[in-house]
Amino acid sequence: MTIPIGIDPVLLRLGPLAVRWYGLMYVIGITVALWVVLPYVRKRGIDEGQVWSLFWYAAVAGLVGARLYYVVQSDLGYYLTNPEHILATWEGGMAFYGAIFAVVPVIAIFCRLRGVNTWALLDGVALFALLGQSIGRIGNIINGDIVGYPTDLPWGTVYTNPNALAPQLGVAYQPAAAYELIFGVAAFLALWRLRFYFKHDGLLFATYLIVYSVGQFVIFFLRDNAVVALGLKQAQLTAIVVLMVAFALVYWLRLRPATTPSGTLPPSAPRGACS
Repeated sequence: MTIPIGIDPVLLRLGPLAVRWYGLMYVIGITVALWVVLPYVRKRGIDEGQVWSLFWYAAVAGLVGARLYYVVQSDLGYYLTNPEHILATWEGGMAFYGAIFAVVPVIAIFCRLRGVNTWALLDGVALFALLGQSIGRIGNIINGDIVGYPTDLPWGTVYTNPNALAPQLGVAYQPAAAYELIFGVAAFLALWRLRFYFKHDGLLFATYLIVYSVGQFVIFFLRDNAVVALGLKQAQLTAIVVLMVAFALVYWLRLRPATTPSGTLPPSAPRGACS
């Protein structure tokens, strides 16, 4: 009573080039997330042209940051001796905290230069990140690069394709990537319902950081990653730090002038170009 996965992680081979499910699912995830979130961003008073101007800078920063943070929190010694694998994203392995740490400064600088409301844009980024990452997890499930510990649960996943990245073929593992997918979809639906509830720009983003960090802290008890300190894994330690920062951010944002649920201030309350 297990779930066999025999799909080849490589969807299509074109000579020396390979189109992988992992990359395809993240392209689909980004496309769908943009399509869903752009109307919300427009309602928050941000021009769509500004979003597209920022998109490629943020996308590159996010991909590089996610990969480098994965390398740092994984077997750094291996990557230092095999540097050709550091940016090999097609092999799987992206730490989403790295994307957050890289993208937020890029957005802040962009907003300062272009006169865009930073916090309102980050609210949209929170929704985009949850939805895009959730769809991308399908690629992780096919890859077998995110698994939990061996298990005898009936929903354990057994990888049989020789190109899969699972630690060992024929062994049933906790489907950690599926847990991440389910959590991500649930978190997105919850924040989507709350997207016009908060009356302070940035609170949706801060809530995203809290929800995502709690999810990572819990799920990583099931993921087969190395314990680094205090019986916890690197992502869990990072989650604790991000949680503290996020709660402080909530407190600070609530001291700022309130906005209406549509993201615009009442007539009596002035707003700067970039908050």
